[in-house]
Amino acid sequence: MSCLASPVLQEILPYLAPSLRAILVQLPPSKVQGLEEIRIRKNRPLAVRFDRGEFFLDARGNPVAAASEAYCVSGEDLWKTVQLISQSSVYAFEEEFRRGYLTLPGGHRVGFTGKAVLEGGVIKTLCDLSSLNFRIARAVPGAADPLLPYVLNLRDGRVYHTLIISPPRAGKTTILRDLIRQLSCGVPHLKFPGLNVGVVDERSELASCFAGVPQHDLGPRVDVLDHCPKAAGMMMLLRSMSPQVIATDEIGRLEDVAALWEMVNTGVSILTTAHASCWEELEQRPCLQDLISRRVFQRYVFLSRRKGPGTIEGVWDELRTPLLGGRREWSAGVS
Repeated sequence: MSCLASPVLQEILPYLAPSLRAILVQLPPSKVQGLEEIRIRKNRPLAVRFDRGEFFLDARGNPVAAASEAYCVSGEDLWKTVQLISQSSVYAFEEEFRRGYLTLPGGHRVGFTGKAVLEGGVIKTLCDLSSLNFRIARAVPGAADPLLPYVLNLRDGRVYHTLIISPPRAGKTTILRDLIRQLSCGVPHLKFPGLNVGVVDERSELASCFAGVPQHDLGPRVDVLDHCPKAAGMMMLLRSMSPQVIATDEIGRLEDVAALWEMVNTGVSILTTAHASCWEELEQRPCLQDLISRRVFQRYVFLSRRKGPGTIEGVWDELRTPLLGGRREWSAGVS
């Protein structure tokens, strides 16, 4: 049984070289449901990542463990795929190559590696592309449901300053996206009103805008700054859109932290994320130490992949009091 019934893969297939398309179309629907990435590397095995692990694919679309048994991606396969995703106009996509990724309809992203072309010590673009990574975008409505009673201040009709923490690929962007949607729509069963949410989507992962239109449903009260650096974007939204909440993904630079302080001092609620596996790792990030020690964030949400992406390990307040879950080894800072 082929994957032809899968809407998600149907959005990806037109951008793959015919030989790769013929392989992927043979994946059974049960596998497609958990598909997260398709990795296309020149002269190397075709690889896919599912929610339960990574495999190579043979010419019949069967997952195999040995690279020697897998389909080997040719230079022609890779080049035809590049032509399809760039609409046969590679030079028109120079900016996307410089960033290292582009967004497809449906919110899916393609990452690139190759030879960096420098100009004045700054990457101008990439050439001689060698690897492509298709990252499958999936909205998960309701993913943030368990967090709502803990991140919403129901008495004041506000949102607690919240930091969502997880290792890579553990679902923090998915959780944040659904949280944005629910805040924008309002939460009727909790009698929580819809709020104006400003989103700084520096890497086009939250809204995944294509031609200016968010490919993910973020609700009716969302304003998105796409491809905008987080620090500049937060200040732009504050001045121009009067947001009640500002959301952004993966803070990590000193200028991001400076902008967050500005938000705190204006009464805007903050929703953001950071990479870490436990308290100990989080505290070792220099740019976050001051925010943590001065108790800026009122809620800390730790996620893992223990039971699949988006597993909520616990919610803590600014005093590190566990509000939800909070396994002992996590609160002690052991991953």
